[in-house]
Parts: sequence; structure tokens; C-alpha cells
Amino acid sequence: MGLLAIILLAVSLAIDCFTVSVTSGIILQRVRWNIFLEMGFFFGLFQAIMPFLGWLGASRFSHLIEDYDHWIAFGLLCFLGIRMIREHFKKEEERSFNPTRLKVILALAVATSIDALAVGISFAFTGYNSLGSLTLPLAAIGAASFLLSIIGCLIGVFCGRRFHCRVEIFGGIVLIGIGTKILVEHLFIQ
Repeated sequence: MGLLAIILLAVSLAIDCFTVSVTSGIILQRVRWNIFLEMGFFFGLFQAIMPFLGWLGASRFSHLIEDYDHWIAFGLLCFLGIRMIREHFKKEEERSFNPTRLKVILALAVATSIDALAVGISFAFTGYNSLGSLTLPLAAIGAASFLLSIIGCLIGVFCGRRFHCRVEIFGGIVLIGIGTKILVEHLFIQ
């Protein structure tokens, strides 16, 4: 996976963090740097840890399914992309959480990083054979989640809901695009 694909993947995974952060900023109604930095830290940490855990589990048995690994990566990324797009069209529920509590921030960090676990599984099937090869993708995912969380909080505080409209669609399309790119590379280029 090239640098551009890694950056796009990182941003796509960070879209959920961004969305939750916008909502948190709207709820808080004022800039609270300590909360924003804490939220960004935990979102980035969990977004970076989950792909590692997925890769670690999947790399144990990747040799058994090497002939089908590109289909697995394609399927996982398309599933996540479609799921993200579908989330955009669901009715917005009333949120009754307090984003200043560590317990709430940790629960949100875990909830927003579940998709990253599946991406980590796809890493095991797309040529990431060592922890060293994962360093750049994991760092990019963590950094993107950290930055987009803080930006999301600020947007929520200053601009309200109007910027919240199509981010899930963009993230979903990017994930599907990366999955398609992996599939095409394995079917036609190798």
C-alpha cells in the first residue's frame, strides 16, 4: 500500500472519531482544550491499537489463505465502507452522553475503533508481514484520528451541525476504493 493509500485509509478510519468529536463540541458549546486533547489522545490510541490487534490475530494463519487474501481484504474494506455510508442515512438519535467524563471518552474510543480492527485483519493479507512494516500505517491512523478528533471538536463548538452532513459518505467511498484497488492489483498486476 502506497503512502497516499495509507493516508486515505487513516483519514477514512478517523471519520467516526471526527463525527463523534463534532457532536461533543456541539454539546460542550465552548473550547475545552483538556477535554479535546484527552479525546484526541484516546481516539488516536485506540485507532492505532485495534489494527495492530487485528493484524496480530490474522497473521497467525495468513499462510493458510494466501490465495484468497486479496478477496478477504476487498470484502472487509467494502463491508466497512458500505456500513459507513449506511450510517449517514440513519435517523440521528438523541445523544445523552457527557463528553467530559473519561469513562464516556473511553467508550467512544472503543466504539469508533471497531472498524480499525477489521482493517488490521486485512493488513495481514496484503503484505504486512512484520511489525516494522506496520509502523507507518499505525502511526498515520493514530495521528489522523488524533488530529481529526480535535478539529471535529472545534468545528462542533464554532460551526454547529452544518459541516456534519456528508463525511460518512466520503469515508465509505474511500474504504471501498482502497478495497477495489487491492483487488485489482492482486488480480491484474501480480
